[in-house]
Amino acid sequence: MSVTPRHEFYETEEKLTLSVFDKGADPEKVLLKFGPRSLLYSHEDKVLSLEPLKGQIDTEKSDYSVGKVKVEIRLVKSVQGRWGSLVGDAPDPLAASVKWPAPPAADVPSQPKKNRKNWDGITEAILSTEKPLTSDQDPNVGGDATVNEFFQKLFADADEDTKRAMMKSYSESGGTTLSTNWDEVSKSKVEVKPPEGSEWKKWGL
Repeated sequence: MSVTPRHEFYETEEKLTLSVFDKGADPEKVLLKFGPRSLLYSHEDKVLSLEPLKGQIDTEKSDYSVGKVKVEIRLVKSVQGRWGSLVGDAPDPLAASVKWPAPPAADVPSQPKKNRKNWDGITEAILSTEKPLTSDQDPNVGGDATVNEFFQKLFADADEDTKRAMMKSYSESGGTTLSTNWDEVSKSKVEVKPPEGSEWKKWGL
């Protein structure tokens, strides 16, 4: 009847070292068989069979040495990485060296995508026009051309996040709010904030 000897291991990214405690083992009688995903240790009535190994090993480079107290087995990994345990279900999670592409970045992780306005397109459309919008084109535009020119110059000199923040806040608030903080504006819809003492009404109603 065979007995499973006590054993323990430690590992690096490149190699796993297994210690089989077999005191006074006879080197002439110790048998070790290496497989790509298996290891068999045998000495008299002591048998240790590990299959499938957690990762794939290089059978040509793997070796062992017999000491007075234990037999040290050195398994060279075919693919670098930590196993965490000696055995594991196939297929070998480390044998495949294919690197899967990272998932596309989402505005809000783990949430369904929502229809979002193309703020870049809106920005380009405004910057491409030479004349400021009139009150007929946009009810929120005042008659002060200097203000419109200042607004366009501010747009032209701002970075992309600032432009998005300005367009989103201005558009969603009906021209009552102008923010340059994209981190804050991007989180939710910007509320309409009419001047004190006035009431907001949608254009044309």
